[in-house]
Amino acid sequence: MKNKDKEIIDLLRETYPAAHCELIHSTPFQLLVSTVLSAQTTDVQVNKVMPALYETRPGPEDWLELSVGEIQDLIKTIGLYKTKGNNIYKLVRELISRFDGEVPKTMEELITLPGVGRKTANVVLATAFNVPAIAVDTHVFRLANRIGITNEKDVHRTEQALMKALDKELWIEAHHLLIFHGRRCCTARNPKCEECPITDYCQYYKKINKAAKNKSVKIK
Repeated sequence: MKNKDKEIIDLLRETYPAAHCELIHSTPFQLLVSTVLSAQTTDVQVNKVMPALYETRPGPEDWLELSVGEIQDLIKTIGLYKTKGNNIYKLVRELISRFDGEVPKTMEELITLPGVGRKTANVVLATAFNVPAIAVDTHVFRLANRIGITNEKDVHRTEQALMKALDKELWIEAHHLLIFHGRRCCTARNPKCEECPITDYCQYYKKINKAAKNKSVKIK
């Protein structure tokens, strides 16, 4: 791992010592469902709905009696609820029929489930089972390429590049740290560069500073 990349992670760790998965869950199943539901919406929105549902329906068997429409009604305030409701309906049935109701612990098995891609699978592997993985969501993709840890155009290449750039024992922690930083400081629009602890390493910051200096010179 490059010294620069390690120093970035070290600084983010100092800034966010309690970085963790912010989806509220008690079991791998609940984490799996909430992660599927979090696609193209926020963890906050999912957390407004799911913890109360998990109190009465904690496991996949508890969702079997629900129709697709009933599941959709329960998650209606979450974005893309129709597609997600259909996926959850199918997912619980496949978990029971193919995996005896247990969430599988491999990428190869997880991505065969409805609504589960590499990002969701990596979240479950890392958070529920402590398997080294880097889930590349919108925050991780934006930050890794904005900072300059990677220089890729899609999430899969970014995931592979991060795995090469960072030591394996840091993958899970780095995922959480980048998400925390993306939500709290390095936002998609108007990032708070004046509050950022890693500007000395950030390619984006260097770029905007250079542009500002050039503009100043031209004005003079």
